[in-house]
Amino acid sequence: MSVGEAVTAAEKLRRSRAGSRRLHKAAPTIFLAPAILLLMVFLLYPLLSSFRLSLLDWNGLGDGARFIGLQNWVRLAHDTVFWNSAWNNILLAFFSVVVQLPIAVVLAVVLDEASKGSRLLKILYFLPLLMSSVALGVLFKNVYDPNFGPINGILGAMGLYSWTQDWLGDPNFALGSVIAVVCWQNIPFYMVLFLAALSSFPREITEAARLDGATGRTIFWRLKLPHLQGTFRTAVLLAVIGSMRYFDLIYVMTGGGPENASEVMATYMYRTVFNSFELGYGSTVASAMFLIIMVIAAVSLRISKRFETEV
Repeated sequence: MSVGEAVTAAEKLRRSRAGSRRLHKAAPTIFLAPAILLLMVFLLYPLLSSFRLSLLDWNGLGDGARFIGLQNWVRLAHDTVFWNSAWNNILLAFFSVVVQLPIAVVLAVVLDEASKGSRLLKILYFLPLLMSSVALGVLFKNVYDPNFGPINGILGAMGLYSWTQDWLGDPNFALGSVIAVVCWQNIPFYMVLFLAALSSFPREITEAARLDGATGRTIFWRLKLPHLQGTFRTAVLLAVIGSMRYFDLIYVMTGGGPENASEVMATYMYRTVFNSFELGYGSTVASAMFLIIMVIAAVSLRISKRFETEV
């Protein structure tokens, strides 16, 4: 092979390697492009469109949209119903974390330790999550019915007539009644989440701890609970975000009433757009809802991360 041919072959090899490196670097972009495109179409564009509509005074029909700048945002800042609904969302998120997650952890540990009948128990515990939220809302509207519902019926049969209430019609009890149903429905989800995390816990460690005389309580607090730190952090984040955008069950059970006692941001946004036909202001509520959820999710993530490192 002559010198010229050797140089040409070396140049071709260099170009081939350079092309392979470029293709290797471009591979992540190529594979991520469909997902990025879908996110832009179904997430980024609606989000930007919502912020754009928040600057308009428009009922959503025809060409009567009028640009009003930040007037909708000023109105939102003084809207007591919106801030009350945001507070209700915060209460829902708080009780979702302090009620759902501890019960879910206990059920997961019990099912993880159980041998006989554990499969049947898993199915029974998981049934609430399999039910449609709309069907569940209709069911519990009848359960809470002040005249024919089983709750007041049982209280009346026990002679506790003073305890009977209009659970969904009384502003003092409506939100709590709805939160109880929300927690009951979503506990199975977190139970399965913790159960999956416990399945990766080495059985040898549990057996060794028992041989050393450790009780079940000690094994749970000293070994299994630290093992669940990462899962618990994820569960907190999911519970908070899910609670901040909850809609269907509350809308079916109370519609946000009575007297806005069980109103949450999603139901208020829905009523503003589809009942009052204020698309501009409803978009403002939706945009504010997004910002609030982002802030609360970031704070929850930071707090749970700090708790994880401390524990």
